[in-house]
Amino acid sequence: MISYEEALQKVLDAVSPLAPLEKALADAAGLVLAAQAIARWDMPRCDNSAMDGFAISGDPEKTETDFTIIGNSYAGQPFSNRVLPGQATRITTGATLPDGTDTVVPIEDVMVRNGCVRLMKTPKIGQHVRYQGEEFLKGNVLADSGTTLHAGIIALLASAGIGHCKVFPRPRVAVISTGDELVELGQTPEPGQIVNSNLYFLKSRLAECGFGLASIGSASDDLNKLDQCFEQALDADIIISTGGVSVGEKDLLHQALERQRYKKIFWKVAIKPGKPLLFGMLGTRPYFGLPGNPGATAATFELFAKPAMKRLAGQADVLPEKRRARLTHNVTGDGKRLAFLWCRLEWDGNIYQVTASKGQSSGQNQCLADANAILPVAAGIEQLEVGTDVEVLII
Repeated sequence: MISYEEALQKVLDAVSPLAPLEKALADAAGLVLAAQAIARWDMPRCDNSAMDGFAISGDPEKTETDFTIIGNSYAGQPFSNRVLPGQATRITTGATLPDGTDTVVPIEDVMVRNGCVRLMKTPKIGQHVRYQGEEFLKGNVLADSGTTLHAGIIALLASAGIGHCKVFPRPRVAVISTGDELVELGQTPEPGQIVNSNLYFLKSRLAECGFGLASIGSASDDLNKLDQCFEQALDADIIISTGGVSVGEKDLLHQALERQRYKKIFWKVAIKPGKPLLFGMLGTRPYFGLPGNPGATAATFELFAKPAMKRLAGQADVLPEKRRARLTHNVTGDGKRLAFLWCRLEWDGNIYQVTASKGQSSGQNQCLADANAILPVAAGIEQLEVGTDVEVLII
């Protein structure tokens, strides 16, 4: 049995990003850049106005100076002639600054009469002008490899004329549920049966994390049915199964894997919940055998499978974000193993406070319902007192 840190390192060492592909920017939301995004032109592409008003040239000595209005410059319809000293053009926000002008006077700072504009305030040369290239220049790197394409980044790249980009694809995940006791939602469980809640947890978490579900398999404790599930799962980039990883008479997963091209990397981790976690490679695909108890399934997914999927997706930061918080009550640890407790992290206006969820048993779902973080409690610590400063993992 290996430590949490050793197991996590083995997972990260075994997993590499998927092969990049070319994608239209419009279809790349949530994906990770596999190459730098380079600006195709300057932005702004020309000097333009930041206000509605009048474009003029020179620094007027007197505010009562009249400027003759000789035309209009609209966004998308620039004024084509040169503006001489003493002349002005109407201009709208975003419109190209006409040749010969260097200053924009807002419409509220002028008086218009008889085809002329009189300034009510002395303007500062260059005011309300957006200069060509002040945001970025042609050839500038706008986003590095490893950047996740959220709405703001996508808008920036679109403004730079980047219509396609090289990205890491979204990992496709196969989920296999095992166990004679499982029934589907909508069926009434017979004595000894339970609804397959793990499947609904994993489907929901995959969607929340932005990963694609390639296939779903469900197998009773039967080797031939397990073989069929694994064959169907080979189209995926990563395979996750739940249940069957212990050593009971009906835990046939190890036997089924021996019939596949499987290389075991580790089995059993010194954590609670999730001790029976199994990890290896099915051909070139990472495989996780998660324990069947709901709390253990969820914990091992967050702690091990999710970082592996983020690595496949090309993300640079694959580990959970950490936060310091103060305990609102006494917390009991395992003593022998590193314990991970589901908890609720909240900001009280001054500090983060953390409250462990009720029902921490690995066989329960209740602890997951309100949790937004996981609290690690080190082996050897039987209790943490109320008010203790702790570090939690954000989920």
